[in-house]
Amino acid sequence: MKVTKAVIPAAGLGTRVLPASKSLPKEMLTIVDKPAIQYIVEEAVNSGITDILIITNRGKGIIEDHFDRSPELEQRLLASGKKEMYDEVVSISKLANIFFIRQKETKGLGHAVNCARSFVGNEPFAVLYGDDVIIGDDPACGQLIRAYEKYGKSAVGIKAVPETDIHKYSSLKVEPLEDRLFLCTDMIEKPQTKEEVLSLYSILGRCVLTPDIFDILDQTPPGAGGEIQLTDAMRTLARTVGMTGVDYTGKRYDMGDKLGILQATVEIALKNPTVGDAFRDYLKELAPTL
Repeated sequence: MKVTKAVIPAAGLGTRVLPASKSLPKEMLTIVDKPAIQYIVEEAVNSGITDILIITNRGKGIIEDHFDRSPELEQRLLASGKKEMYDEVVSISKLANIFFIRQKETKGLGHAVNCARSFVGNEPFAVLYGDDVIIGDDPACGQLIRAYEKYGKSAVGIKAVPETDIHKYSSLKVEPLEDRLFLCTDMIEKPQTKEEVLSLYSILGRCVLTPDIFDILDQTPPGAGGEIQLTDAMRTLARTVGMTGVDYTGKRYDMGDKLGILQATVEIALKNPTVGDAFRDYLKELAPTL
């Protein structure tokens, strides 16, 4: 079955980027001239997704506003003769069929995904983590969808992480299949000892799941941090039928981290057709003073 639906969990509190996230959802922090979540939505759309559910919580209505029409702004732009800018603003509301639901309790990523059950129905679906912006010529989500279509198994986007950091992430047991693709047969969330580390490959930012994940989530007890971990439910899939690990191409930026936001801003600004050249000149002037 073709993957046409995506879920974007965006209900986190953003504590790592306080105080900015006290009044502005971290998903709305800008990278040059677009909020982070727009990059994620565009990646999904460029991967063939037509229907997107964004899971929010209290205080994140601004995300809904961003993907809605803005008649007053649009009228002002037209009256000022700014047709190109008008077209860009209107196009945001037409990217996909975008729906919203609130996660009324922050019980973890697994609980958030389980809120999408009625939206997903009995179809495979993509999950694009709201913290992770991935920039590349080939959309990361699309790479996972192709792996799902080829092998018929749920797929996870994976990357190798430094050994010193693996305790912050998940650790996967993997076997090579072909170029950048692996069979994943086990995983653990946030391993705390060397014995628990299965490999240095970790799930980072993207997955494509079959709908049986919902029944598994119903039976999944709270795990790390006292939350319902999506990784714990995916471990059941991995151990029973296996999953496909996709070492996707593209650069991942952690938008829940201050350094990640700065890196994304600098690197994406350099590629921006409007400000890229001037920004590069500025960096060259600045570099000798560092």
